[in-house]
Amino acid sequence: MNNTYNDLNQPIGLPLPEGWAPPSPPPYETLAGRFCRLEPLSAERHAADLFAAYSQADAGLWTYLPYGPFATQDDYTAWVNKVIPSSDPLFYAIIDDQSGQAAGIASYLRITPASGSIEVGHINYAPSLQRTPAATEAMFLMMQHTFDLGYRRYEWKCDALNAPSRAAAQRLGFSFEGIFRQATLYKGRNRDTAWFAVIDEEWPALRAAFQQWLDPANFDAAGRQRQRLSDLTAPLLYQSDPGVGSKE
Repeated sequence: MNNTYNDLNQPIGLPLPEGWAPPSPPPYETLAGRFCRLEPLSAERHAADLFAAYSQADAGLWTYLPYGPFATQDDYTAWVNKVIPSSDPLFYAIIDDQSGQAAGIASYLRITPASGSIEVGHINYAPSLQRTPAATEAMFLMMQHTFDLGYRRYEWKCDALNAPSRAAAQRLGFSFEGIFRQATLYKGRNRDTAWFAVIDEEWPALRAAFQQWLDPANFDAAGRQRQRLSDLTAPLLYQSDPGVGSKE
């Protein structure tokens, strides 16, 4: 139950933990793991690698993003130069430690310290990064950083028609919260937005699931996973309470 009652017997939200204060905006610094690191996005350091990596994918990689595809490296570099001054979204390049090259991007956005909420988005993985431990670890590092800073809520939103993104969110432990119809538009078309989130009270169990999955013992000599992350996170997903405000 996520509510209590006031003197008028009305259901109200639980009080904030004693001493909670709005966290700081995330510092723009490198986040390092065992399989990858996330660096502040730079046109000079990352644009050429990223354009080359994305060139190995078809145009479908860009269908659900509000920009792209890019015809030339100069076009992509111009886009990088346009977004890197922003503090919201805050873009990172994902460096695969095995190759040493940038193979994807992700960002923090809708950064709202006052309510302790932050979103992850603009996630775009080149084929070389997809379905690798580095791809999962990048999301773990960003989520861990968020909750270490003191945020209460970590969001994932996507086009409701983007089935791979919705599946990825739930594999990573984000619970589905509903669909906002006609929430926005992009590329001349409507977008209904699917909402997912992890909250701070769920994080300790979810962190343990990530650590268990990322443990070297979970991979065989060929690098194949022994246990699926979705098997570890599925029991942690929030099931909506049908009795809102109920005392039962």
